[in-house]
Amino acid sequence: MKLSTFKKGVHPREYKQFAENKNIEKMGLPKEVFVPLIQHIGTPCTPIVKKRDVVKAGQLIGEGKGFISSKIHAPISGVVKTIDNFAHPNGSSGQMIHIVGNGEADWNADPAENVDWEKLSKEELIKKVNDAGIVGMGGAAFPSHVKLQPPKDKKIDVFIINGCECEPYLTADHRMMVEQAEEIILGVRIIMKALDVTKALIGIENNKPDAIEIMTKVSQSYNGITILPLKVKYPQGAEKMLIKAAVNREVPTGALPMDVGAVVNNVGTAIGVAEAVVKNKPLIERVVTVTGDGVKEPKNVLARIGTPFRELIEFCGGLKEDAAKILMGGPMMGVTQYTMDVPVIKATSGILCLSRKSAPVLEEYACLQCGTCVNACPMNLLPTRISRAVDYSKFEMAEQLGAMNCIECGCCVFACPSNIPIVQKIRIGKLKINELKKS
Repeated sequence: MKLSTFKKGVHPREYKQFAENKNIEKMGLPKEVFVPLIQHIGTPCTPIVKKRDVVKAGQLIGEGKGFISSKIHAPISGVVKTIDNFAHPNGSSGQMIHIVGNGEADWNADPAENVDWEKLSKEELIKKVNDAGIVGMGGAAFPSHVKLQPPKDKKIDVFIINGCECEPYLTADHRMMVEQAEEIILGVRIIMKALDVTKALIGIENNKPDAIEIMTKVSQSYNGITILPLKVKYPQGAEKMLIKAAVNREVPTGALPMDVGAVVNNVGTAIGVAEAVVKNKPLIERVVTVTGDGVKEPKNVLARIGTPFRELIEFCGGLKEDAAKILMGGPMMGVTQYTMDVPVIKATSGILCLSRKSAPVLEEYACLQCGTCVNACPMNLLPTRISRAVDYSKFEMAEQLGAMNCIECGCCVFACPSNIPIVQKIRIGKLKINELKKS
């Protein structure tokens, strides 16, 4: 059977063997957490607690301002030590609520009080998702309640779940599909009702046969849900690529998935939605893959939001002596960290620890004008021309060439024989373009 996919893209080595067969381990409660007020696309939260306040796990501590924002909750019970700027895993610093644990009872849902979600209206379901602070868990961290409320002129007829996990090394989604298939399907059903759609597709790359088998078995009891095996290719999990592979629709430049009748979510998001609606559980923890040849015991860890990377790495045996580089995320789109004292956020799908051998410093050469980056770009851009425009501070030209349409997947860098940091240059260009528009 021919498997669906999209045009272009690349085929990096998978490196899934470090953690793909390891069950999710629940980490103990951290002694302290650092909870950023910005963990999502959109407007940062406003703190509604102050220094020395006592908080309970699951308590609302940050209120979302504006439609595109997301609430945050205390991941542990304790005392607010301070609200100040700390190192953020996005490479900068940001305001965070620092909570020191007090050892009191943890948040715990009463199974007897589970909500009968099928009796709730669409509006009630969406409110529960909003109140729980659910965002996209695949990395983009787009507030989920916004996706569930498309404009009335945007008719949604298909809901697509991203189970591709095409980024090398990462295995959290894979393990969730194997171990929590029931919760994922429940989340899918809830989202289908909220969107008022009768068709859902769950795209899973065919290098995860166990996940395909289990998800197929669980989903077959429900009408309208189909498991769709996909060809292994990067970046298959990107929204526009996944929509093309799943339903053969192309999202136009500058448009959104809803413009072609689709909404896309990650498998982790589906679990978050199910727990929010049925158990009234806020998003206070997530599964993180701690992996790579630079950590002693790679694992898939269920950890509290705000837990310092250092503690997760120690939970996995610590770093090896030759560890040289740590990223949040995978090697294609991950962000290199300058300190291990940054917290897990809602978008932390993985912590990748690489040795000197796996993360060598590569010498950059002049562009060969070979066009390899053009052939790899899934967005049909001219990456080398955009990066050259940025080099010469021609930001208007970079925008005309489509810089703002770049999804920063890293295919161009992976394919470039001259080791040119094209994505980094385009990121700079996008920042400058936005600055010029504001001035």
